[in-house]
Amino acid sequence: MKSIEISGNARANINKASNRELRAQDQVPCVLYGGSENVHFQSHELNFRKLIYTPDAHIVNLDVDGNKFNAVLQEVQFHPITDKILHIDFLELQDDKPVKISVPVKLIGASEGVKQGGKLTLKMRKIQIKALPGDLPDAIEVNIEPLEIGDSFRINELNLPG
Repeated sequence: MKSIEISGNARANINKASNRELRAQDQVPCVLYGGSENVHFQSHELNFRKLIYTPDAHIVNLDVDGNKFNAVLQEVQFHPITDKILHIDFLELQDDKPVKISVPVKLIGASEGVKQGGKLTLKMRKIQIKALPGDLPDAIEVNIEPLEIGDSFRINELNLPG
């Protein structure tokens, strides 16, 4: 699975007023949970562009004041009008605990039905899976070559390892 580096600074105040001040300075308040204790930190909004505005799933290598954590993006909150990032939640990865994550669906091949003039509709661009951090795939690959006009492919037809 791809990884991305993000550095940030720990924050002491986690109230609404301090979060507003951070956002005014283009900082994003974040929280890392799933470990022994929650870690509240902040990072510049530009640091998250490669993580959020991509269809790929990433493991995030967080550096908070010199402390290193491996995590996955759990939730992003956006402003309803400006689409500015308001808050980000990360889930800390532990080698022995399975994690739920959304993984993109990658279509392989050209469908026979499309070659005959049909239209291919992808209903789910991402699938939520549960796996150990070492077993997380970059994407779920689906071979669509045998699909004819009127055929469909369902999640239960996937052959996933484990």
